[in-house]
Amino acid sequence: MDYKTSGVDIEAGRAFVERIKSSVEGTHRREVIGGLGGFGGLIRLPAGYKRPVLVAGTDGVGTKLDLAQEHQAHYGVGLDLVAMCINDVITSGAEPLFFLDYIATGLLGPEALAQVVEGIAEGCRQSGCALLGGETAEMPGFYPQGRYDLAGFCVGVVDEEKLLDIHNVLEGDQIIAVASSGLHSNGFSLVRKVLDMCDANDQKRFGLENLSLIQLLLKPTTIYAELVKRLLEANVPLKGMAHITGGGLPENLPRCLPEGLTAFVDTTSWKKPEIFSWLQEKGQIPEIDIWNTFNVGVGFCLIVSSEVVNDAIEICSEQGLEAWIMGRIERSSSAGIKSIKGLPI
Repeated sequence: MDYKTSGVDIEAGRAFVERIKSSVEGTHRREVIGGLGGFGGLIRLPAGYKRPVLVAGTDGVGTKLDLAQEHQAHYGVGLDLVAMCINDVITSGAEPLFFLDYIATGLLGPEALAQVVEGIAEGCRQSGCALLGGETAEMPGFYPQGRYDLAGFCVGVVDEEKLLDIHNVLEGDQIIAVASSGLHSNGFSLVRKVLDMCDANDQKRFGLENLSLIQLLLKPTTIYAELVKRLLEANVPLKGMAHITGGGLPENLPRCLPEGLTAFVDTTSWKKPEIFSWLQEKGQIPEIDIWNTFNVGVGFCLIVSSEVVNDAIEICSEQGLEAWIMGRIERSSSAGIKSIKGLPI
């Protein structure tokens, strides 16, 4: 017996690292020290920060991975992995600094996993952060052959005086919705149940892009890092930001509000994308579950004062992102309660 006959091929692992080396190094910022292969990734803090605060986040892609692996969509879930982490960290006003990935698999499939890493690298390039390192673990007998799981971890940096404080949010501030690209990476346990129940085929087409059902479901999560960077560079005073992930608007929007304030959401300000209505109809999903599971077309929220709403929406448009006024901040009827009014739940 040796390690290879037990299911772990060390030489294949070394070849895999060599294959992904150029993708990883292509993300490196000037602050990165050294290259790939050390026991730890090294990076300096960027210059210009007076009192730097590090902001960390970690996430995965969830059961979207099952659908992606079934349809060989490996590159897209690499992007998803970065997006789910980065979009959380930037809500504090932080600049993404570096990213780490963890890939666990039953048997190393170099082609599929190389595509995953290339997607991760592209997500890092879009975010302006370095792919500083990672780990690929072969675990035969624990994961089925040909299957893998992903986890990501990112760190950003922000000056303490520029750290977004929820107490800056005031009554009368406006809520700007920034469109999602689809389901992003949430709710796929429910999606897969719907697909199984209705025996869905891939003939139906959706939207202006004329995407098939599977293409739309697997469309990568939008990364909002460049948008936030442009807003901050343009000195648009951001009061708060929310990444709309699992739990939808009802769970995520209140996270950037102080006690005593609530968000009024005008649900008539946008049309729910067709894919969510399709899922609701085919799965006979109650309205409350649609809003508490999916982003229903809103991937990110910005809270700003009325005076800069137009400026913020214009910058969103310049970044190729649809944005609109979704609601406003109001005084809460019950002190200490953070809620959302105006949602059909």
